[in-house]
Amino acid sequence: MPRIHDISTDTKDPPPFVDVLPYRHGAWNPPGYSGAETAAQQHKAWPHLGSLDVSAPRPTVQSAARRIMTSEGWRIVGEDPAAGRLEAIVTTSWLRFKDDVVVRLRDRPDGGTRVDVRSKSRIGRNDLGTNARRVLAFLAHLRTALEAAR
Repeated sequence: MPRIHDISTDTKDPPPFVDVLPYRHGAWNPPGYSGAETAAQQHKAWPHLGSLDVSAPRPTVQSAARRIMTSEGWRIVGEDPAAGRLEAIVTTSWLRFKDDVVVRLRDRPDGGTRVDVRSKSRIGRNDLGTNARRVLAFLAHLRTALEAAR
């Protein structure tokens, strides 16, 4: 596992945190993206982790994303349908650490939606792959939910 704690499906333009910022007071790790070195380590460890393009329109994807986040027990602290953003706080089961997640939805020219997800630990330098597993699981659940809705 790479010694990183910030995972994004879009490492060139990672979704920024907005609504979770007031909850991050005192966090060891700043909310900004960790940068090129983190991106390189992520791409080496999880080369298949990237944006998800779906044919469903953004409102449908936003609704499905919200349902999945809620069912996973994530605490949604912000939702901006106009910006295509949902933000949540996730408490890890083992040590009860708080991690932050942002889901960004962008309209595609074909009427579909591009989904990007970022998950970042508030403390520590090495998340032991927790954030990557979270992002991959979320995307898999979302893909399944959208396919079932067709």
